[in-house]
Amino acid sequence: MMKFLVYILLMLVSVLSPAIAQETPSRLEQANQFYSEGKYQEAVKAYEEILSTNIESPELYFNLGNAFYKTGQVSKAILNYERACLLNPNDEDIIYNLELVNQHVVDKIEALPVPFFIRWKNNVIDSKSSDTWGYYSLVSFILFLVLLGIFLFTQSVALKRFSFWFGIFTIAYSLITYSFALSQKKKITGRNQAIVFSPSITVKASPDESGSELFIIHEGLKVKITDTLNTWSEIQLSDGNKGWLPDSCLVRI
Repeated sequence: MMKFLVYILLMLVSVLSPAIAQETPSRLEQANQFYSEGKYQEAVKAYEEILSTNIESPELYFNLGNAFYKTGQVSKAILNYERACLLNPNDEDIIYNLELVNQHVVDKIEALPVPFFIRWKNNVIDSKSSDTWGYYSLVSFILFLVLLGIFLFTQSVALKRFSFWFGIFTIAYSLITYSFALSQKKKITGRNQAIVFSPSITVKASPDESGSELFIIHEGLKVKITDTLNTWSEIQLSDGNKGWLPDSCLVRI
């Protein structure tokens, strides 16, 4: 009798499980459904709930940025597009939407000129994510070990010569791509850039309300955090100007 009851229970579970799964879509599917139906506030809440579980991806931040933009929250849209770009710096859709939403920012800061070789290097590094560069580095290192084994154990002079020179190339490539991976990882873990979240704020010469007033910046502007002291952060604009702001005015990317 007991075996029969267990059998019936298992049958019920097997029948009901697909129905339950269909009636309970994943949170991501639900968030996307809210967005496609124009329920942008609900979509924002759903995307943020997913991110609160420590799950993050460029797609999530991109979708959240879109939802914020649809609700007219420009600064939050910029913040999430920047976070998406941090994880996937070469995605054309992210870059396009970020450029589009940045047109709403009041401050138009002229960036300092960068030497072409540094600009080229940065473009190369930003062309891939940290994980991708790390994968390239690992594969190159494994290939180097294979070539090292060939060099040590082969009797062919031609094969020794080939494995020696190609081995030098692969180990050099492995080290270079590893440095690129570290550079990208540092951007993600360092989080030394932020978005201004105050409609209008005066930048101070010192980390104090009584400090001299330097210049005014506005909501949505991206800044670099170069130092912190108590509840203040020293920020640097793309034109090189520096000053201090309360932490409450900034949200780190």
